[in-house]
Amino acid sequence: MMKVVVIGAAGAVGKAVVEQLGQRHEIVTVGATSGQYQADIADIAQVRALFAQIGRVDAVVVAAGSLHFAPLAGFTPEQFYVGLNSKLMGQVNVALVAQEYLNDGGSITLTSGIVADEPIRNGVSATMVNSAVEGFARAAAIELPRGLRINAVSPTVLEESMGSYGPFFIGFEPVPARRAALAYARSVDGAQTGQVYRAWGGSV
Repeated sequence: MMKVVVIGAAGAVGKAVVEQLGQRHEIVTVGATSGQYQADIADIAQVRALFAQIGRVDAVVVAAGSLHFAPLAGFTPEQFYVGLNSKLMGQVNVALVAQEYLNDGGSITLTSGIVADEPIRNGVSATMVNSAVEGFARAAAIELPRGLRINAVSPTVLEESMGSYGPFFIGFEPVPARRAALAYARSVDGAQTGQVYRAWGGSV
């Protein structure tokens, strides 16, 4: 049994990841305002304080991070910074701090998204940020010490999120969160590093 930190545990993906990994491991839940611990991952000082409280762990999963969707013609730098500060640097902050608290052979799993490979209208920031998350994971994998691993999971739109995001993903086949959670299990329980696990349905 491993001790696994799940950041974003109250979200659609996070809940499914907690359920999937909780069958085999001890889960520590973290959210911005919920969970056993709270932290804003965009603030590295809060991330440091979080891990100082939790202590040594075997795996860290991040299923958190905000993005702004809007047409490129009117996009502002401030709107780009939503995704850059939250989903990109928030996850990078976790990886930077977590490596100090992971036991030998431990793992970090980040979250990107299908639009890194399949851009959509109004999603330029999402494509940029998700691509950067994947690039960070691939590059960090060759430098992490002590047998530490890092991967990213790229989910497509979730069945549970179609009410909010369906209009952005016309022609994409949604997947249930429990299916996406299997990709996180592959990362946590597997042996690979520097991978992007794609939890996708089909698309036209």
